[in-house]
Amino acid sequence: MHIGVVVPAYNAAAWVGDAIASVRAQTHRDWSLVVVDDGSTDGTSAVAASFQDARIRLIRQANGGVSAARNRGIAELFGAAPSPQSAPAREGGVVFLDADDWLAPDALSRLNAALEGTPEAVAASGPCRFADTGAVRRPASVDVLPRLLVRNLFANCGQLLLRTEAVKAAGGFLPGIAYGEDWEFCIRIALQGPFALVCGEHPVLSVRRHAEGAYRRLARNPDAFAPCMDAIFGNPALLARFGVDGLAGLRRLTDAENTWIAGREQVRHGYRASGLGLLRRSVRDHPTVRRAMLLAAAHLLHLLPMSCRGPLRPYRA
Repeated sequence: MHIGVVVPAYNAAAWVGDAIASVRAQTHRDWSLVVVDDGSTDGTSAVAASFQDARIRLIRQANGGVSAARNRGIAELFGAAPSPQSAPAREGGVVFLDADDWLAPDALSRLNAALEGTPEAVAASGPCRFADTGAVRRPASVDVLPRLLVRNLFANCGQLLLRTEAVKAAGGFLPGIAYGEDWEFCIRIALQGPFALVCGEHPVLSVRRHAEGAYRRLARNPDAFAPCMDAIFGNPALLARFGVDGLAGLRRLTDAENTWIAGREQVRHGYRASGLGLLRRSVRDHPTVRRAMLLAAAHLLHLLPMSCRGPLRPYRA
């Protein structure tokens, strides 16, 4: 299977070289890579242009945001003539790799094997590792849609291989969403069919989290979730799938999940009082034993050593 990789990059000179090098190191050799420099003001383009490989294309455009950059990459991939060794376009796949992340050398090979081994699947997912903590997030179950509606199961699209026809049918990323645009896009993919799982526990993707990242900047603001939620739950295909009552019930669970995330991030950023208020609201709206225990721990956070604070520990400077 030919795999197209899209790397949107904005002021990513410090990291984009690692992302590109990880694609070049793949054991799966049938790939092409499009790097979209989305109006960077640093040396992002110079770093990308330094790689001498005919399979890599660098596109420069005025800053339009990550969704616009990914959509430009999609257009470049689908508009290019296939190489002689490539499979037909309908059998191809796409990976959206963030410029500050990198793939394991066997990532495309394992994702490709999972997708080709599951003809009914529209995507394949593998574990990812967070570079700052070493924590590993396992791939989601095959029937991801109900769980994916409640919370984003993926760190980002870099741990997914999406069938080309599913990407085309989804219609691209929505430029009007600044936070959660990959979540909304994955839901439109999941509406088309199940996800395959890679074999093995080794991560296919390493995720670099830093202060400039969207999650750390925006997740603590409950209002940041609104455009994504409106796009997801305004999708008529979901209404047809789950019905009015079913979709409303899922929305309540999702809102409680987002409230929990915002509260947790506020606590981690040092806004303890407002963060605790959001955590209490989330437990009220969707009580679980684990959340109740974490909420109790959050009230005693100042008494706990850093090693015992788990997901509530502050970010490193």
